[in-house]
Amino acid sequence: MLFYVYLIKTIKGFKNKSYVGFTNNIKNRIAKHNENKGAKATKGYKWELVYKKGFKNKSSALSYEYKLKKDRLRRLSLISIYEKKKY
Repeated sequence: MLFYVYLIKTIKGFKNKSYVGFTNNIKNRIAKHNENKGAKATKGYKWELVYKKGFKNKSSALSYEYKLKKDRLRRLSLISIYEKKKY
């Protein structure tokens, strides 16, 4: 089983926010965020997946999630790369 660390951002029309999370089912987790059943910080917004990284074990994924949550510049860089690819 793969574990994922993901970065999502609000879609256009909402306050500019990002969120980093951990899951073993990306599609289901993003759907939960968009149904207001995800993390408390994500409620009331619509989200799009910006970045995901897979790991073979849970501990590696959780370690990377922690680092990405603390590294604002890295998150902004990933969002910028995503935006350039999108358009």
